[in-house]
Amino acid sequence: MSLAVDKTTEDHWASLKEAGTYSGLRFLFFLNRIFGRKIYSLVIYPVAFYFVIFNKKARRASQQYLLLHWNKNPEILNKKPNILNSVIHFKYFAEAILDKGLAWSSDMHEDNFVVSDTSFIDELMLDERGQLIIGSHFGNLEYCRGFMQRYKDKVINILVYDKHSANFVGVMQSINPDSRVNVFQVDEFDVATILLLKQKVDAGEWVFIAGDRIPLAGVEHTVDVMFLDKGAKLPIGPYLLAKALACPVKLMFGYRHPKYQDKKVYFDVVRFSDGLTFTRKNRAETIQNYAQQFITEVERHCLNAPYQWFNFYDFWADKTSSTPIVVNKKAKA
Repeated sequence: MSLAVDKTTEDHWASLKEAGTYSGLRFLFFLNRIFGRKIYSLVIYPVAFYFVIFNKKARRASQQYLLLHWNKNPEILNKKPNILNSVIHFKYFAEAILDKGLAWSSDMHEDNFVVSDTSFIDELMLDERGQLIIGSHFGNLEYCRGFMQRYKDKVINILVYDKHSANFVGVMQSINPDSRVNVFQVDEFDVATILLLKQKVDAGEWVFIAGDRIPLAGVEHTVDVMFLDKGAKLPIGPYLLAKALACPVKLMFGYRHPKYQDKKVYFDVVRFSDGLTFTRKNRAETIQNYAQQFITEVERHCLNAPYQWFNFYDFWADKTSSTPIVVNKKAKA
């Protein structure tokens, strides 16, 4: 797992070094197993403080986000955020890393979850069609795997852009080799990749992709949106992929909600589309609308759980693009 810090498109989040070693992650899992969650939560406070003090760019990113959140919804944080809020922010990130491991290595009982709409979840799990799930780095998407432990017939395919995420999932798969999760590291969606994913979706499998990280291809494959009342850029890849796969699309969220004192995971699946469609003529405008719908849903959850946002880089940075959306005509999707 990595703490992403971004300054320009030349300093891309995916090219950054990992913030910790996997042996360190294994030690954290061991610490939790031996001493329990309460001791773990106490130990990671000095670790969070260390990152706040010595990782200046990540600290600035946290402060920028928390300030935007406070301006949008001041009653949640109660007062203007300071460095202590960033310590708490990093502490929640460390908690999420542990939760990722637990979601892979052990069964998560349904009592651990609060489900937004149980009837819709039951309907979704009975749906034999393949699905494209668009997630984010808000909360912990690994919770969905824990939630789906009881649905053994579901196969999940996770698309990641960077080697660090792929390595992390590899470690988790070594912990639980019986997992029905496949990981694909993709730099771009070429014809071969699209055909492979199409076969999987047609076979009833699910494909997961993050919708909140600028792709390795750069800003020419992004669209402008508003998040927390400030302009940001999102990738167009998930929506081009959705059109190519011609399958239902859902948004999925899993995170520890402060309403439940962080003891339960709030799980929500949002209907997005039964099949994204657009023409060459209206592609730019339509993709922008889809991306804005996605980030608006992220914001809706984010406003209620401020410390679950785990994009530790300048998410709102001006990436030098002055046009609303530029779609590469050679993009393979």
